[in-house]
Amino acid sequence: MNETLRVLESRRSCRNFIAGKIPSDEELNAIIRAGTFAPSGMGRQPVRIIAVTDKSLRDRISAENARILGQAEGFDPFYGAPVILIVVADKSSPTYLYDGSLVMGNLMNAAESLGVASIWIHRAKEEFESEFGKQILKNLGIEGDWEGIGHVGLGFSNGDSAAPAARKENVHWVR
Repeated sequence: MNETLRVLESRRSCRNFIAGKIPSDEELNAIIRAGTFAPSGMGRQPVRIIAVTDKSLRDRISAENARILGQAEGFDPFYGAPVILIVVADKSSPTYLYDGSLVMGNLMNAAESLGVASIWIHRAKEEFESEFGKQILKNLGIEGDWEGIGHVGLGFSNGDSAAPAARKENVHWVR
């Protein structure tokens, strides 16, 4: 089987990361670069990736995400992933949601190809609608009307990946 197809079939979400074991800068740069090569409507590239390796900010984002989810203090919706890549997209682009979703897929598939575990965590939309998220964007000099698309938690798995679920019969041919 070709390597790309193997990666697409083998990638699974990780829900148990090794505490504090961070992918190398080389691995992170390669994963992020893959995200920047995702297709976008009319080549607009209306997406930004916010790479968070600072533990203090990572933990504050986790706490805000848990608050939005309605979880108690101390709950980590990122399952201990030491790195968070946040995808935000410029809402002035008509295809921003799709473009951001493609970036998310590229990030997770690139991580898998390098042996780095990943998971997509939601509630970025709510985070970046709040003053908390708007302040992060402001601190980074990102101006405009941005929507959080998702978070990719990255790290190394602290266990075996789950077996894939059986594939549904969801293809309809018209020949």
